[in-house]
Amino acid sequence: MHDLGVIASRSRPSVSNDNPYSESLFRTLKYRPLMPVKPFDSIDQARQWVIGLVDWYNQEHRHSAIKFVTPEQRHLGQDVQLLQKRSEVYAQARDQNPQRWSKNTRNWSRVTEVHLNPDKPTAMEVKSPKI
Repeated sequence: MHDLGVIASRSRPSVSNDNPYSESLFRTLKYRPLMPVKPFDSIDQARQWVIGLVDWYNQEHRHSAIKFVTPEQRHLGQDVQLLQKRSEVYAQARDQNPQRWSKNTRNWSRVTEVHLNPDKPTAMEVKSPKI
């Protein structure tokens, strides 16, 4: 995992936001289409469901944090062309019907960093507005 740039982290007791990755995963599980409403009949049935979930999550589910592409598309670099095409389609739609657009089109630029729980600036880092 280290070779892929994954940094190991461990949860600390009584720290509510210490593991946003697992919390995010649990939310995705709970709100996924076709989430089972009954308990699994066996551990094998549960394992098969999780395998299907992982495939869906990585290959089908479009993630809002990475501009509605799948992790697989992002990992393979396919998102660059896809996002460029989306940008072109939106620009063309706006050019053809400018009265339907009150603001700019959606920003389809590639996201370079994604944070589940970004660090907040400290009081010293926050600049007061100039008067």
